[in-house]
Amino acid sequence: MKVPFSPPDITEQEIEEVAAALRSGWITTGPRTKEFERGIAALCRTKQAVCLGSATACMEMALRLMGIGPGDEVITTAYTYTATCSVICHVGAAPVLVDTLPGSYEMDPSAVERAITEKTKAVICVDLAGIIYSAYDEIFRIAEEKKGLFRPANERQQALGRILVMADAAHALGASRDGKMSGQIADFTCFSFHAVKNLTTAEGGAVTWSEAVENAGIDSGELYRDYMLYSLHGQSKDALEKTRAGAWEYDIVAPLYKCNMTDLQAAIGLAQMKRYDGILRRRKELIERYDAALKGDQTDVLGHYGDTWQSSGHLYLTRLKGRTREECNRIIEKLAEQEVASNVHYKPLPMLTAYRNLGFDIGDYPNAYAQFENEITLPLHTCLTDEQQEFVIEVYKKAAGI
Repeated sequence: MKVPFSPPDITEQEIEEVAAALRSGWITTGPRTKEFERGIAALCRTKQAVCLGSATACMEMALRLMGIGPGDEVITTAYTYTATCSVICHVGAAPVLVDTLPGSYEMDPSAVERAITEKTKAVICVDLAGIIYSAYDEIFRIAEEKKGLFRPANERQQALGRILVMADAAHALGASRDGKMSGQIADFTCFSFHAVKNLTTAEGGAVTWSEAVENAGIDSGELYRDYMLYSLHGQSKDALEKTRAGAWEYDIVAPLYKCNMTDLQAAIGLAQMKRYDGILRRRKELIERYDAALKGDQTDVLGHYGDTWQSSGHLYLTRLKGRTREECNRIIEKLAEQEVASNVHYKPLPMLTAYRNLGFDIGDYPNAYAQFENEITLPLHTCLTDEQQEFVIEVYKKAAGI
């Protein structure tokens, strides 16, 4: 039985919405993109959202809009995908990687506190697997306590008055913690709609910002306008605005970037959004079935649901206690021989060539390495049938000898 790892869940609803967009004459940024932005903001319970070409673009533009660049430092976790850290490099700032907590995938707040210097301008937290990072309150406390070290370089940094707290929530659309939705907690929160994500637009992403940003006096309307400028070459009007009678004229305010979302992408997202409650319910069902079958003395599984928090259920991470990476890789090969696709989330950044070349050494991140050493991620998606999941469980148990 063939079981893919994470195929996109595309139905006739998505196909019909894309066809309607094609027939409308709007295939670049237009009315569907604006409608999708309003839908994302409503889901996240924020006033506004911006949709761009990727979560990476959203994170990079957030750093740029807050004036973070050369000479600055940005702290993030060693246990994440490269996009979290590559955006720091894109803007010319220096990445500062910190270890995870012992026995956890989550960034260690005390390590963050020790890493802060006068050059620190932001901390990027990661909501891994769809679970909102549990220590945002601690990170905000640290940012407040370290205000004396903060050296603002522009008006927005001056208004915020502290280190920026950003969420790489690529996995976490629809997740909640302590009564707040992902999108409301960090100063800026960035989501991914890549093909493997719970809600997809093929490629794409969105960013929201919290009340704390607005309460600091950073104008929400200006932020939105600047996102439009930064994502469309610095052009003062997008194509939709230019369609108004007599409104052809525009300006280029700076030689900026090109990372807008298109209405074809937004069309897929609009159809997916109508189904998203059901998508989240099905993922929860699958996770609970995995937990019942696999959680035990020999296997750790990542918890997705608690009394005060709900995951988006994006990834199902397991760890085989006492196994080496080589042993786990052989298990992955055995799964593949049975046509069951699996993965590893993630190889810590200091193990990758790009970050080794920047001087990072995995020996300095023992907790992150310990999480990686025996991790295997199993298929979790809404195209997965009960029969397929039972097969995955059977094959995994046999291959792992549990």
